[in-house]
Amino acid sequence: MANRLILNETSYHGKGAIQHIVHEVKSRSFTKALIVTDKDLVRYQVVAKVTNLLDEAGLPYEIFDEVKANPAVDVIKKGVERFKASGADYMIAIGGGSPIDSAKGIGIIINNPEFGDVLSLEGVAPTHQKCVPIIAVPTTAGTAAEVTINYVITDEEKKRKFVCVDVHDVPAVAVVDPDMMSSMPKGLTAATGMDALTHAIEGYITKAAWELTDALHLKAIEIISRSLRGAVENDPAGREGMALGQYVAGMGFSNVGLGVVHSMAHPLSAYYDTPHGIANAVLLPYVMEFNKEYTGEKYREIARAMGVKGVDEMTQEEYRNAAIQAVRQLSTDVGIPPKLSQIGVKEEDLPALSIDALNDVCTGGNPRDCTAEEILEVYKIAF
Repeated sequence: MANRLILNETSYHGKGAIQHIVHEVKSRSFTKALIVTDKDLVRYQVVAKVTNLLDEAGLPYEIFDEVKANPAVDVIKKGVERFKASGADYMIAIGGGSPIDSAKGIGIIINNPEFGDVLSLEGVAPTHQKCVPIIAVPTTAGTAAEVTINYVITDEEKKRKFVCVDVHDVPAVAVVDPDMMSSMPKGLTAATGMDALTHAIEGYITKAAWELTDALHLKAIEIISRSLRGAVENDPAGREGMALGQYVAGMGFSNVGLGVVHSMAHPLSAYYDTPHGIANAVLLPYVMEFNKEYTGEKYREIARAMGVKGVDEMTQEEYRNAAIQAVRQLSTDVGIPPKLSQIGVKEEDLPALSIDALNDVCTGGNPRDCTAEEILEVYKIAF
């Protein structure tokens, strides 16, 4: 069996990386950009860091800033119409997962118009054409949307989030500049950082994991574990570490999938508009407990990567518990609540949430096969 690895054509990393956007635009002979972002990033002059560069170089663009957290079907449809009307031939997506995911959906539909209803993109959509070229500029360190083949859309009518998996949606260029992330408040930094840790851990233990992605995920766990506390305090080294760590995690999980943490987190965002990173952070240690008997020696390496000492002298039970405790401690240290009841989840919704989680595309990658009843039990323990 052959293992596949899909990444950006080009990526830039480190302080000042956005300076390379103009070169990429010119070298690819792009003529006009549709900048996909949200109103807050425009208001707080984050988008201006990029548009100033375009203005100086005389490169034309229009701004589509109607993206919201957990972007819905109607946002994608509006973006498609705006792209058509703008005369653009590429997009610059500036923001967290929501703007970048929105750009992916827009770009796929522009070049594959038969999926214009948006809903038909759910799962592994049989698109034939690459999406409109995207230069992705993340402003959060967590989703790694700039390097993945996945994007998530909210179906507000049915109160659910659905995952789209498409090899044609990867941004052509990723520009991962920690300076673009420096304005993130503590809470968002913590939530997106724990989202990145969830990506790394789930990608490491998923059924499709293999040696190359294991190496990426373990390195990501190491970088995130040593960087997140500092990033929350806006330490430049912590910011730079998180910018890299979340991208490395994305290189891995995009190619092997995730697991039940994400399956259980997606309905929380659809039902309550819970920030995705917070949902993942609360659920991660409980799902790790649920999965631990199905992970071989991998929790030992997770514990080691997170800085736990003496793992080679521990029993299997001890190092598994040590890995889970290390995750709990990091989550606590960055201010994540430990229970679902503390983030607005309603106990009466748990059975319905369990059905939605079971049907989520991420469930198939979980190392332990599970039923709706077992997912419900995990929800109850986490509640």
